[in-house]
Amino acid sequence: MSDKQQQNKLWGGRFSESTDAFVQAFTASVLFDQRMYRQDIQGSQAHATMLAEVGVLTTEERDAILQGLDEIRQEIEAGEFAWSVALEDVHMNIEARLTDKIGITGKKLHTGRSRNDQVATDIRLWLRDEIDQLDAELLRLMNGLLDLAEREAATIMPGFTHLQTAQPVTFGHHLLAWFEMLKRDRERLLDCRKRVNRMPLGAAALAGTTYPIKRERTCELLGFDAVCENSLDAVSDRDFAIEFCALAALSMTHLSRISEELVLWTSAQFNFIDLPDRFCTGSSIMPQKKNPDVPELVRGKTGRVNGHLISLLTLMKSQPLAYNKDNQEDKEPLFDAVDTLAGSLRAFADMIPALEPNREVMREAARRGFATATDLADYLVRKGIPFRDSHEIVGKAVAYGVSKKKDLGDMSLSELRQFNDQIDDDVFEVLTLEGSVSARNHIGGTAPEQVRAAVARARQALGA
Repeated sequence: MSDKQQQNKLWGGRFSESTDAFVQAFTASVLFDQRMYRQDIQGSQAHATMLAEVGVLTTEERDAILQGLDEIRQEIEAGEFAWSVALEDVHMNIEARLTDKIGITGKKLHTGRSRNDQVATDIRLWLRDEIDQLDAELLRLMNGLLDLAEREAATIMPGFTHLQTAQPVTFGHHLLAWFEMLKRDRERLLDCRKRVNRMPLGAAALAGTTYPIKRERTCELLGFDAVCENSLDAVSDRDFAIEFCALAALSMTHLSRISEELVLWTSAQFNFIDLPDRFCTGSSIMPQKKNPDVPELVRGKTGRVNGHLISLLTLMKSQPLAYNKDNQEDKEPLFDAVDTLAGSLRAFADMIPALEPNREVMREAARRGFATATDLADYLVRKGIPFRDSHEIVGKAVAYGVSKKKDLGDMSLSELRQFNDQIDDDVFEVLTLEGSVSARNHIGGTAPEQVRAAVARARQALGA
């Protein structure tokens, strides 16, 4: 790099020799931070507007800057912008191009700010926009789950603990358990947005600026809720990025748990559901295969996002105040966490409403495994037998059923009465699958009536 090129780096005045070519490439971030160009231009236009209002720029200078930045945005979106690694980052690339277009006025744009507060502002603007898009995808998935849960409110399936048949539940009730996970994810996402939406601009390099800026005005123009009140913290804080990756990791964990069940349920051994072909692939050697690639891949991508959270925590753990070059390493983990969560939510929002349950297979699976054993114990309690005694009686009945290969509901009254003579004909009302699920008719229970009521409450809460 020539001495002239070194000076054109916008900070080269203090240096007597050119940056090593490898170091220049090694320290540049433009290859990944250029995706924040819209937010960089948005922040610069708000900054220029404020500078004109306080008299640092003239109206003519402001207008030239605003128009020049609009034209640069159009160039970028048309694929006509020449990004330069020599100019290091998105900020300097855009500022250099602005100076090329409008002359010395372009050099005045940076008055009263630093790249430190500029990048901190850009990344918050970018993440705020991404959170809004993620929320839209999450809502689409949640509404799809509600539609499916309502449709399958009375579809009976086995409920599991330890992956062993435990009690009958409805498929709609199981789907609403997934919904509850996502509801918490959305609460965390929207809560994170509140802390993202604070403005660092005006903190300059670390101590503020001597120019008569009005940070409150820039805050208003950019739609932030408030300014960051300490300049040192404003430029060095990355809590918001860590917090986002934490919620993203937990959201992906929920999607991974759902994925695991989808993978199990589509297997020949379960055969509870069918996934449409468009969400599956085949085998290059086994022509019969239909692989649930989408849920498998989401399950795998969860580890990727978990890693990004650890990367950011480690990045920040030993940094002194204020800004350090380490913070350039915040973007790639954050960007990829956003991209991975966004893609996973989109795939699930498309896939979940298209699930087709094999209702008879589910029902038959619930009929096996003595799923109504707890109902029989509760029946005996209502006859006045202490629960622990009832538990033992039913355990013996189950052992008998195992030996005879008979479920409780398939036994005759005389067979059941050999374990307790207080068992009468009405026992068969509680040993049916429908009777079992319908009996759990309270808020949070699996009864079809409660599933439909829960769907209605959820839709009202979502504003659907």
